[in-house]
Amino acid sequence: MELASEDYFMREALRLAHRAFAADEVPIGAVIVREGEIIARAWNQVELLKDATAHAEMLAITQAEASVGDWRLNDCDLYVTKEPCPMCAGAIVHARLRRVVFGCPDAKGGAAGGLLNLLQMPQLNHRSEITPGVLADECAGLLKEFFSARRKP
Repeated sequence: MELASEDYFMREALRLAHRAFAADEVPIGAVIVREGEIIARAWNQVELLKDATAHAEMLAITQAEASVGDWRLNDCDLYVTKEPCPMCAGAIVHARLRRVVFGCPDAKGGAAGGLLNLLQMPQLNHRSEITPGVLADECAGLLKEFFSARRKP
């Protein structure tokens, strides 16, 4: 896929992350793309829904499955502003997403190569391609701004 396309889809995920920020949610956004079209859009809604599983990736996967009419998303790509956590990576593997493109890494809790790599674990039934670092500075900057603002008295 062309870099311009990757930037385009990541910018859409960033737009959604800004919506999360405005709602006082951790600013992470995600889109799922199939055949060059966005079929799902989501942002973190943990606080709004009072649901620890309401991560952007999880909500986007549910939307994409409804759009496709199947739980198998093996011809779909996920664009997300931060490296997926272990919960989201598990769902990505189970939904069989073809590729995961993420913005900034998460060395402490990422499951796409940061802390561990569930997305390419040979013992699991599916492996996703990983493309890290797309618009990484912008994605990381938004997270830093959010947490910096929350730490101020």
